[in-house]
Amino acid sequence: MGDFFNTFLNNPIINILLALYHIFSFMHIPYSLGFAIIGLTIVIRFILYPLTKSQLEASAKMQKVVPHLSKIKEKYKGDNTRIQQETMRIYKEQGINPAAGCLPVLIQMPLIWSLYYVLQRVVGFKTNLDVSGINKLAYFDFLKLHHVWNTTFFGLSLGAMPSKLMSSVGPLILLVPILTGVFQFLLSKMMIPAKTEVAILEKDIEKKTEIDKKDAGDFASAFQTQSMFIFPIMIGFFSFSFPIGLSLYWNTFTIFGIIQQYKVMGWGGLSEWIKKK
Repeated sequence: MGDFFNTFLNNPIINILLALYHIFSFMHIPYSLGFAIIGLTIVIRFILYPLTKSQLEASAKMQKVVPHLSKIKEKYKGDNTRIQQETMRIYKEQGINPAAGCLPVLIQMPLIWSLYYVLQRVVGFKTNLDVSGINKLAYFDFLKLHHVWNTTFFGLSLGAMPSKLMSSVGPLILLVPILTGVFQFLLSKMMIPAKTEVAILEKDIEKKTEIDKKDAGDFASAFQTQSMFIFPIMIGFFSFSFPIGLSLYWNTFTIFGIIQQYKVMGWGGLSEWIKKK
C-alpha cells in the first residue's frame, strides 16, 4: 500500500511542487516555496473539480427531494418496504444516485492526505541530506534542488507552529488559526441550505405529531449548529498546533472550496447575512 501511495500520489505531488518552486524561483518571486504550496493546492483543486462539482450537484438534488421523502415517511409510516420503494421511485424520477455524493469524497481523500503528507515532509527540511532525499524522487534532473530552499513565508517559518511562535511573534500569530477557523466556518455555513429551503421542509412535515416534530427539530437544529461551529474551531485549534505551511495549504484549499460552493450552489446559508449587509 505504501508503494502504491508513493508511486501514484506522493511522488507526483512532490514533482509538481518542485516544478512550481523552480518556476517561481526563475521569476525571482520571493518566498517561492510558500507560493509553490499555494500553486500546488490550486492545481489539486482543479484536478478534484469534476469530483467536487459532482458531489455538490448530488447534494443539491438530495436537498430538493427531502420534502417529498418526508411526505412518504409520514404517509407510509410503519411500512418500511413501501417507504423504500417510494424513495427509490423518487430517486429514479429525479435522476438521483444515492452513492453519487459519497463516491467523490472517497476518491478525494487519498489525494488530500497525500498532499498533507508531502507538505508535512517538505516544510521542515533544513539539511543537504534532506535535499538529497527529495532529489531522489525527482523525475527529471532539472527538477532537482541545488541547495536547501528557503522555508520562510513573509518572515514566518513554514515549518514552525503558531503555538511555538507566541513568545517571538506575539499575539499577532493568532491570526493564523483565527483566519483558518473563519474560512472554514464560512464554507460550513454556505453548505447549509438557505432558509427558504428549510422553510419548505418544515411546512411539509407539519402533519407529524407535536412531540415527534419537536424532537426531530431540536435534534436536527442542535446537530447542524454544533457541526457548523465545532468543526471550524477544531480546524483552528489544529492550525495553532501544526506547521504554518499546512495552514497555508488548508486556507488555500478552503478559499477555493468557498468559490466552488458559490459557483455550484450559491451562497447557501450565508444568503440571509449577505441580504442584511
